[in-house]
Amino acid sequence: MGTEASPKWEFPYALYGGRHTVSLLSMDGIGPEMTSYVQEVFEAAKVPIEFEEVALNKNFNSDVDFERALLSIRRNGIALKGSLESEYASPFYSKSRNAVMRVELDLFVNLFHCKTYPGVPAKHDLDIVVIRQNTEGEYAMIEHETVPGVVECIKVITKEASEKLGRFAFEFAVNNNRKKVTCVHKANIQKQTDGLFMDTMKSLSKDYPSIAYHDMIVDNTCMQLVSNPGQFDVMVTPNLYGLCVQNVVSGLAGGPGLYSGKNFGDKYAVFEPGTRNTGTQLRPNVGNPIAMLNASIDMLRHLRLHSYAQVIDDAIRRTLCVDKIHTQDLGGTASSMDVVQNIILNIRRSS
Repeated sequence: MGTEASPKWEFPYALYGGRHTVSLLSMDGIGPEMTSYVQEVFEAAKVPIEFEEVALNKNFNSDVDFERALLSIRRNGIALKGSLESEYASPFYSKSRNAVMRVELDLFVNLFHCKTYPGVPAKHDLDIVVIRQNTEGEYAMIEHETVPGVVECIKVITKEASEKLGRFAFEFAVNNNRKKVTCVHKANIQKQTDGLFMDTMKSLSKDYPSIAYHDMIVDNTCMQLVSNPGQFDVMVTPNLYGLCVQNVVSGLAGGPGLYSGKNFGDKYAVFEPGTRNTGTQLRPNVGNPIAMLNASIDMLRHLRLHSYAQVIDDAIRRTLCVDKIHTQDLGGTASSMDVVQNIILNIRRSS
């Protein structure tokens, strides 16, 4: 969400005949419905994108299916995706495909920007960026049962990955006129893992004297987010804490149906709804399409298709803030299609 600049890396975009090719992974739950809305909106805005649709979901989830999805993203360099359902009851050796994808593509950073929409019900007026490590920590997925009834989970934090993430966070703050970076940690208890993460951020902060630096224990962070969120600007976190913080922030700012997430590595970029909820329990035509549409806007800006991104962004803002077309999660009565059709109407009015 937003027009912020990210640190400048060059990605191997697939471009044929003036049209970008993007891998489209609809995945599970409401993902197929939400990505179909993106395609409708792109058609209305005449966006020069060709989607290469890849089947990867609970019905097409073999190793071959997964490798085919990875190959598509590596070929095109960029993807728009939903979330693949990960069941607790699946075998212990069956790792989350979502997490494995981030590791395989080395998508080491997840960026979540939450800025409230005027006129959309929210508990606080927020403008917070959460930058989380995306491949390490508890999500290294190293678990084993040493003896029956005793299970260990190994948390991995490396200086190299922490430095890479920290450099991204501080560069983002500088490039986007942000004033403060807050490191979220639990170094008072996890002294070596989170201690390494925090020490790395503190050391990097010395290279950026124009950016105020603070660190905060994760449990205090959650309390402060609820009571005084205005103190936060850019937050940099290990993997698991960042996921929790993102969900708290989105809940304060209108809900997960509004906000997108960006995943970056040195070679690839993947865009998705920010809280990675499959929405499996939702009926058709009920879910909020804005998060997926915002993910598609982020993707367009990343491809430097700024004019198309702005047209769609303006249409969304008019729909939400002026026309007051809101789905049930925002306290409204509109269906998913009502929102999308109003966005398309606003796009056509602007042309």
